[in-house]
Amino acid sequence: MQFKDLQLNKSILKAIAEQNYDAPTPVQQQTIPLVLSKKDVITTAQTGTGKTAAFALPILQMLFNKQDAGKRGKKIRALIVSPTRELALQIQESFKDYGKYSNLRSTVVYGGTSIEPQKDVLNKGVDILVATPGRLLDLHKQDCINLDYIETLVLDEADLMLDMGFIDDVRKIERLCPSEKQVLLFSATMPAKVVQLANTILKEPETVNATPSSSAAQNVEQLLFYVHKQHKMELCLHLLRNTIKGNILIFRRTKMGIAKLEKMLKGNGYKVDSIHGDKTQNDRENALENFKDGKINILIATDVAARGIDIDNLDAVINFDIPNVSETYVHRIGRTGRAGNSGNAYSFCSADEKPYIADIQQLINTVIPVMDEHPYVLDPKAKKEIHRTPGKSKHRSGRKSAASKKNKKRWY
Repeated sequence: MQFKDLQLNKSILKAIAEQNYDAPTPVQQQTIPLVLSKKDVITTAQTGTGKTAAFALPILQMLFNKQDAGKRGKKIRALIVSPTRELALQIQESFKDYGKYSNLRSTVVYGGTSIEPQKDVLNKGVDILVATPGRLLDLHKQDCINLDYIETLVLDEADLMLDMGFIDDVRKIERLCPSEKQVLLFSATMPAKVVQLANTILKEPETVNATPSSSAAQNVEQLLFYVHKQHKMELCLHLLRNTIKGNILIFRRTKMGIAKLEKMLKGNGYKVDSIHGDKTQNDRENALENFKDGKINILIATDVAARGIDIDNLDAVINFDIPNVSETYVHRIGRTGRAGNSGNAYSFCSADEKPYIADIQQLINTVIPVMDEHPYVLDPKAKKEIHRTPGKSKHRSGRKSAASKKNKKRWY
């Protein structure tokens, strides 16, 4: 199948050709015709499957005949809700790339940056709005956004919105739109609460399952290293010096863990940067650009910050901390070995993370090869160690203070 077989007009096809895309991916082949036929759609697809184009292309096609309204006469007719700034920016770039030969105007709004320039763009009139939930509701509260003319609502990365606590915001946004509209829901996984959300806001939806959650990337060599938690830093440095080369994405569970690892690697002369929720928007964008441009070759990230980020030519993924959700492992390693290239995934497992490995291997129906030729081998039979300071209670004291919560910046 070719893109020309999907009932897209010549202007859109020309823009697609300039992006060097020859044929639609499976998720695009299945989703685009359903969207063009005005159906509500639930698509399960992971990052890197081409799902952004699966909704961007048909939305541009459907709005093409309404593109000639004067700027002031433009109404927001398509709304794409995305959980993170990086994802929202990438979606907006896709609309700009594919809609470059139309008069359709799109923009993106997100938190963590000044709201005034976003108000100015909205006042000039747009056809397509990409937004994070928090900033969208802030702008609506200030009467800067009118959602009365929405024809298509897209909820992207719905499972991540659930993880980040946005489900109530999403329900509120849906209620602000007209009752008669097309709703498209995209998610890497379909946990029960996402299914429940879909059942309440989609009408007789068609379903597309482009990537079964248990299918680990076929072109990725997976390797497992049992190591004491205190020796993970040393193991990481050892492998970077002797084994792992090229562009590397390292996953850590916490921002504090990222900071420690980044400091250690920089101290040993590595070109490294990181992305996580406490970084400013500019810092996060600069880190990504530097990684893509080759100014650094190691990027450390949390799962939330890295979700949906498209990085080409990734040679290796390091699971410094084993994820406690098995599907997350599949998402992580699926970032390397794309487009027919081979990749490598290295997982560092401490004694207390062994149950996670068991769950992952059950999900992917594969026993990950164990590498024991390294200086920091942990006995695979080792049990979880419990460290307690003498005289201190094993229970954590109290909750975060009100001041602590108040000072936490919202970055979405």
